[in-house]
Amino acid sequence: MRQRFDTAYETHTAPWVIGEPQPAIVALERTAALRSPILDIGCGLGEHTIMLTRLGYDVLGIDFAPHAIEQARANAAAREVDARFEIGDAFSLDGVYDTILDSALFHIFDATDRARYVRALHRVLTPGGHLHLLALSDAGRGFGPQVGEQVLRTAFADGWDVESLNTTTYRGVVGEAHAPLLGLPMGTVVDEPAWLARVRRL
Repeated sequence: MRQRFDTAYETHTAPWVIGEPQPAIVALERTAALRSPILDIGCGLGEHTIMLTRLGYDVLGIDFAPHAIEQARANAAAREVDARFEIGDAFSLDGVYDTILDSALFHIFDATDRARYVRALHRVLTPGGHLHLLALSDAGRGFGPQVGEQVLRTAFADGWDVESLNTTTYRGVVGEAHAPLLGLPMGTVVDEPAWLARVRRL
């Protein structure tokens, strides 16, 4: 899996790279729901880390794809934002955070890896801290991995409180793999159904 994602970044073919923060995350920040320190997990090219750093948050972006981190650092430098990025493993986290931001990472895991991932999140999030999770919904057209409401609620049933689970959208760019499925030309920007969960660590 690591190689597949890293290759997508290296070849600039990742359909989740839109050149800007996800609109749902921009709207979330405006609600004043985020508290430093923040971990932006699976940060990709760093759009959310850069945005939040610029706004004054203490935030670290991590991704297990080396090419993602390399490009994220270049993006931050080009925008003159002193954002922090590290190569990191979502199953082996360290540090202590009041907020964790997951934009389209949770939904790539199978049931076994979801459980490992959720345990790792629980270890580094402070009691009372919040995970904000944006994931593609099973109401979508197959733009990427999708999860249903029950998958989310089950994953966070032990040691967590799912305070809200709202419908929203996730923005992506149609690539070669999705063009026939969606019936849209490559390069089309789409807003697909998604979940935005607010989950408190007990």
